[in-house]
Amino acid sequence: MFCSQCGSPCAERVPDGDDRPRSVCGGCGTIHYQNPRIVVGAMVLHEGALLICRRAIEPREGFWTCPGGFMECEESMAQAAARETWEEARARVRILAPLATLDLPHIHQVHAFFRAELAEPGAAPGPESHEVEWLPVGQVLQREWAFPVMEQALEWWVKDTAGTSFHQGRLDWDGVGPRYALESYELGEHWCSA
Repeated sequence: MFCSQCGSPCAERVPDGDDRPRSVCGGCGTIHYQNPRIVVGAMVLHEGALLICRRAIEPREGFWTCPGGFMECEESMAQAAARETWEEARARVRILAPLATLDLPHIHQVHAFFRAELAEPGAAPGPESHEVEWLPVGQVLQREWAFPVMEQALEWWVKDTAGTSFHQGRLDWDGVGPRYALESYELGEHWCSA
């Protein structure tokens, strides 16, 4: 790795006053921190159905998910969830409340999911989706989902579509089973407020 400040090579070492190795520039001394990425998603409920997208991009092209993606700089998590819903499902939404956050330490990500409703009529595939669908709530847990973190959040959402609970948890991959199967993960540090 090279320093983004001066272009000099960086080396892994524990900086003074720190407790873990960091990438430190050998020229100017800049410490380059590696922090988790934030991923957001929206569970959009309309007339008893959930807005879902069939992915047109990797990873997991062709599998179903709710609208979501990486947060950008200079936006809140709620703004990011609304933006991602527009980008993937061409739906304008109103974010109602947080649903859940899930930590995925093995891939350095934090996922935040929000409850949402349509702000104006309409939904259509965006450039990252092959198609969109309104899936009846009763069928949500029967679908195969692109990502286990989405599946876990949807299990909580289906139990409380009225929006009275908030979940916080951690998904740890067992290191053996398929990475895209919820059964290969253990839910830990789970709290729920109702």
